[in-house]
Amino acid sequence: MTPLFPGGTSISDLAVYDWECADGGHGGTPHLHTVSTEAYVVTAGRGEVHTLSAAGFARDRLEAGTVLWFSPGTIHRLINEEELRLIVIMQNAGLPEAGDAVLTFPADVLRDRDAYLAAATLPADGSEAERAAAARTRRDLAITGFQQLLKEVDDHGGQALADFHRLAAALVRPRAASWAKLWSGTVEAETERTRRQLAAIADGDPAHLGQAAVVRTTPRPGPRAFGMCGRLQTWTPRPPSEPGADSGVNQERPWSGRAAGA
Repeated sequence: MTPLFPGGTSISDLAVYDWECADGGHGGTPHLHTVSTEAYVVTAGRGEVHTLSAAGFARDRLEAGTVLWFSPGTIHRLINEEELRLIVIMQNAGLPEAGDAVLTFPADVLRDRDAYLAAATLPADGSEAERAAAARTRRDLAITGFQQLLKEVDDHGGQALADFHRLAAALVRPRAASWAKLWSGTVEAETERTRRQLAAIADGDPAHLGQAAVVRTTPRPGPRAFGMCGRLQTWTPRPPSEPGADSGVNQERPWSGRAAGA
């Protein structure tokens, strides 16, 4: 099998939306992840991430070289001040793509699963313009809900955030069994593989080192996807039979037993 990306995580290149918001900012859709930690490695531009967690509301500056991450339950909103670009690293590869996120829509939408899905889902067969318009409408509704939630937290403290968390958990609960199956076949299996490798090394058995592999990728074709926070570029592994194809890297050669330059 193709080795997973390190740690069973996934990565994407995010160009944060520069669309203006009703509050005068520019940026993405506030949301949280229910079971996955998320990390940012800022590669270009300037901006902020606004977060709401049990520790309260916070603003963190983002610029090239900034690295931060946040655990499940942290509501986060990206603000783009100047061409903000990030590498996003997600825990539990596959779960975020399977619906691990919940957007901060107003409470009446969150209480109605059908209404939530209608507001959160982009038109699969829509044009670029239609999908962009839907993503922007979705973003604006989530910002409205986020502003309402911030006011409720100011008025009622942590109970308001706990109530939001309950609504979020109820929304994704029907997916929990399929998530567990997905996680078991990827992240849990990778952890078990490491356990076996540690035991093998302790026993003096290096056999797994002979199964080493290099995974090469290619960008997914077509325009960047419309994510919650911006336009996403992701990569897909190339088949092992295509080492170095169209990438400018050297073709692999069988081991000759001679050191380079000898």
